[in-house]
Amino acid sequence: MEHRPPPFFNRGPAPLVRLTFFASLAILLMVLDARFRYAENVRQVVALAAYPIQRVAMAPVDLFHAVADYFSSTAALREENAALRTRQLRDAQDLLKLEALQEENNQLRRLLDAQARLPRKSVFAEILYAARDPFSRKVVIDKGSQNGILPGEPVIDDVGVIGQVTRVYLLMSEVTLLSDKDQAIPLQVLRNGLRAVGFGGAEGGMLDLRFMAANADIQQGDVLVTSGIDGTYPPGLPVATVARIERDSAYAFARITLAPTAGTDRFRQVLVLSNDATIPPPPPEAESPARKPPKTKRSRKTE
Repeated sequence: MEHRPPPFFNRGPAPLVRLTFFASLAILLMVLDARFRYAENVRQVVALAAYPIQRVAMAPVDLFHAVADYFSSTAALREENAALRTRQLRDAQDLLKLEALQEENNQLRRLLDAQARLPRKSVFAEILYAARDPFSRKVVIDKGSQNGILPGEPVIDDVGVIGQVTRVYLLMSEVTLLSDKDQAIPLQVLRNGLRAVGFGGAEGGMLDLRFMAANADIQQGDVLVTSGIDGTYPPGLPVATVARIERDSAYAFARITLAPTAGTDRFRQVLVLSNDATIPPPPPEAESPARKPPKTKRSRKTE
């Protein structure tokens, strides 16, 4: 009699039989589900019960993707911000250029209007640079003798007188400003017609109105224009405004400071006026009827 140890586990059918059974059962269930849809509810319940397990299993993968997306989006945002900042700077530069061109266009329009109102021929010019002499107030323009510029011609902008041409080259000219210490211009108070002379050389680019009596009829804020008596500047051009008046009974003359109306610190376009005024020709005189020669008395002959 053969002795065998008692089995701890009941082995059951053979593995091949189990495989055949479960395979057949799976095929049967798939056929029945595909034909009658009876396992739909079971599938929903199993999916609902397995969802938390799926989420837990996918958590490391989701975390990895979230971190990767965060860093990639941060890098993309930085690149986009840098591109937008560069574009903003470029647009700002273009905008500033557009505003400058618009202001220059407006300045040219005002100069055209001033040119149409003046009784003299004029030449458009542009300021190239300021003179290098620190003790004088001069600028250099881009028009010279080739353009018909002559020494002594006045230079104005759209609001008033700037200065006078003092030196002419072939392609450029030197303009001495009214605020220079060697410049003087005859003026007239617009309010009452009082004539005076303005001198340059005051502090801060101002003008001095010298040799005015202490009791002269001049007030702060009065506008002074060219009087035209020197033959260089046409009459009526705005020059300066009275900025400060100091009257002292101990002195015979008042100390009057003028603020120039025009200036080269705003725009670069100017007008150079010709010294020859375009005076319209006088009207033709009416032709007087031809006078008849006076009749002479005939002397009678005496027979």
